[in-house]
Amino acid sequence: MDPVRKRLFKDELFGQFARIGQALSSGRRLELIDLLAQGERPVEDLAREADMSIANASQHLQVLRRVRIVDSRQEGTYVFYRLMDVDAFRLWQAVRTFGRRQVSDIDRIVNDFLDQREQLEPIRVAELVDRMRVGEVILLDVRPRSEYDAGHIAGAQSVPLEELDKVEIPEGSEVVAYCRGPFCVYADEAVARLREIGIQAYRLEAGFPDWSAAGLPTGRHEVKSK
Repeated sequence: MDPVRKRLFKDELFGQFARIGQALSSGRRLELIDLLAQGERPVEDLAREADMSIANASQHLQVLRRVRIVDSRQEGTYVFYRLMDVDAFRLWQAVRTFGRRQVSDIDRIVNDFLDQREQLEPIRVAELVDRMRVGEVILLDVRPRSEYDAGHIAGAQSVPLEELDKVEIPEGSEVVAYCRGPFCVYADEAVARLREIGIQAYRLEAGFPDWSAAGLPTGRHEVKSK
């Protein structure tokens, strides 16, 4: 094969792969991917959650859309975004896993912010599956209700963090709380508050997207027509 033609082929091929890396090279775009892993949502919601202007969020989302990490649809004057498919989440999951293993600053940042996390006794997904199988646990989804409605672990109760004080937990029950993923603080806060009032509570190490990507049972809230 002509070496010049071969060189051009490789430059073009790996240049296309590099577009994906360039799209992932912004921390703000990774945050948007993490938010979209919870379900489809409009630009306005994403901008508010990520503390960005709508224009800035839209620009970041367009970068992700050009490499087909996210997709969009329009409904009236609103533009809704979602992850393209489960492989888009797995891409972020792989970055997250590799980063935690190889970049020591990641866990340092997490531990500095969540200095009591290890005291909250995290449980792994496999352990939760076993406990749910024998009915030994009450599972609380402490994300915003809209995220629960978009998808949740089958059997979980929706108890957004601001409603935690209203939930009635039978005496002697064991509770597991989960939220968006390993860097989400909702479950940490929920477990700490439940333990303060004497409830045996734990946080799930992973989040709903990880559970779903593993092919484990999920549910959605169905809105009934009147």
